[in-house]
Formats: sequence, structure tokens, C-alpha cells
Amino acid sequence: MTLLALAGSPRRNGNSETLLMQVLEQLAAQGQAGQVIRLNELAIRPCQGCGGCDKTGHCVIDDDMQDIYRAIDAADQLLLVSPIYFYGLTAQAKAAVDRSQALWSRRYALRQPPPHPRGNDRLAYLLSIGATRGEKLFDGALLTAKYAFDAMGFSWGGALLLRQLDERGAAAHSPEALEQAAALGRCIAASSPFPLPQKTTTAKTTP
Repeated sequence: MTLLALAGSPRRNGNSETLLMQVLEQLAAQGQAGQVIRLNELAIRPCQGCGGCDKTGHCVIDDDMQDIYRAIDAADQLLLVSPIYFYGLTAQAKAAVDRSQALWSRRYALRQPPPHPRGNDRLAYLLSIGATRGEKLFDGALLTAKYAFDAMGFSWGGALLLRQLDERGAAAHSPEALEQAAALGRCIAASSPFPLPQKTTTAKTTP
């Protein structure tokens, strides 16, 4: 099994990437592979709304997103990782999501067969962290991720959502956050859904 992780943070080694590494450690412990694509380091133009993909299911923009399309099609599982910026995904993550319109066209407008041997029976997960306690902090990211995963040919696998992880290094000093990320990794390794809690977790950090 191969996991494709789309890392949406503009920062390397930030809190969301710390938790992503915990996930990947669990996969490695089970002899499984994980591919990380750091979206901030690629050239991904915004969707132009040109309608070019309506005819072929392929985006007409020739940039690094073409490599991501191929990686999405080949992946057995998908993990989207993004901190919350203004109650939504980061600009880097949203650019990749918007460009998945081509995959929506391929699946729904053109009714083309799925490229993966498992069809659309693959699981995709969201790992997201935010700084505030806002009641609807993750609502936008959840809705966007669910519809994007469907367009990409994945079923919803669940989400790990952690609040009050803002300061640099906060995730590394939160045993609770690290353990929940490890639990997510174990679920992914087992191809199991990750239970979405009734209330998103407020991470506790240690000095």
C-alpha cells in the first residue's frame, strides 16, 4: 500500500508536518510506503475556469500539477495535510484542490473509468490543525476536502482535527497530538476509517 500525502503548509518542519511525520512512522513500521508532496515547493497555477477539462478530463495547464494528477491516480490512499488559514485550507492546498476539477470532469462529466485498479474504493483522510477555539474552525476545510476527495476518486476515510496548535514547535510538545497522529497512521496502515470525534480536540502541550 502506498500513501500519497499532500502537504499544504507553506512552512517546512511546522506543526502540521511534525504530525505528518508521526503518520508516516506508523506506515513505515508496517512496511508501507508514503510519498510526500510539499505543494508550496511546486509551481501550481490557479484553476482558470476555462472549461478545457470538460472535453477531455485533462487539465490544459502544463505545470507541476500534472505530476500530482499522476501521483493521485497511482496512490492507494491519500492524506491531505493543511493548517487552517482564515477558516479554510491554505492557499497552496486550495490551489491543488481547485485544479482537481479536471478529475471531477473525468469522473462525472465524461464518465471515464477510474484509472486505479481499486476503482474509487480508496480512502482519503484529512489532517488539519488550527490556532483558535472557533466553533466552526474546521467546517470549511472538511467540506472542501470531502468533495475534493470524491472528485479524485477516493472515499472519505476520516479526519484528525486539532485546535490550539499555533506556536512553532507546539505539536512536538503535545503528547496528545502526537499520539492522535500516530493513531491516524495506524488506521491508514490498516486501510481503516479514522473516527471523527464529536468535538475536535484541543491539543495540550507540555513545557
